[in-house]
Amino acid sequence: MVEDHKHEESILEKIVEKIHGHGDSSSLSDSDDDKKSTSSSSSSFKSKIYRLFGREKPVHKVLGGGKPADIFLWRNKKVSGGVFGAITASWVLFELIEYHFLTFLCHFAMAALAALFLWSNACTFIHKATPHLPEVHIPEDPVLQLVSGLRIEINRGFTVLRNIASGRDLKKFILVIAGLWALSIIGSCCNFLTLFYIATVLLFTIPVVYEKYEDKVDAFGEKAMKEIKKQYAVLDEKVLSKVLSKIPRGALNKKKD
Repeated sequence: MVEDHKHEESILEKIVEKIHGHGDSSSLSDSDDDKKSTSSSSSSFKSKIYRLFGREKPVHKVLGGGKPADIFLWRNKKVSGGVFGAITASWVLFELIEYHFLTFLCHFAMAALAALFLWSNACTFIHKATPHLPEVHIPEDPVLQLVSGLRIEINRGFTVLRNIASGRDLKKFILVIAGLWALSIIGSCCNFLTLFYIATVLLFTIPVVYEKYEDKVDAFGEKAMKEIKKQYAVLDEKVLSKVLSKIPRGALNKKKD
């Protein structure tokens, strides 16, 4: 009788353990389902977030990554400050003091060659080893990569200009004309060196400010883009569609045929 009672208790314990184990597994599966649902909802929420200019990568990746992006985003303030200070000093030297670039190169080369020449001769007189001058050469691979990247971007720009000139995209045509007009106004106010310096200042300030206030800028950009699209739709309905309707299309259709 005692053995039967113990046997029944063991069976009951096993049944209870199975029930609890099933409950734990079901609760774990429920928690996994909750995690999956929350992760899917969070991912869908992230995909719905508006990013300026349709950006999908971080600002660091957009700037190319690596050391150049670190310099523009002020990851190392000493390096970024040194580069920006050198560019500012060059602009002050060539623009404000009006020291010509070719004259600067010639004077710098003259001073460097004279110093090295005198140093080498002085070492022979005082019986010391002449200074070791390293061999300077431009590596081939980085130059080829740079030229290849420039070639791809230039060809892409030519393709865009060709599509615009062929009358296929009126929106891009208006944007390019407006951009060139604004650039011509800026060019009439300052020379190329000052324009390059302004672009450098913007490159050293806008990305780091945008990265710091990314969410606020994206929210404002979303509202601005909605307003621009609304105004463009009104302009397209009232002006552009009427202008395009008056342009004869018969000759173009015959050429296509």
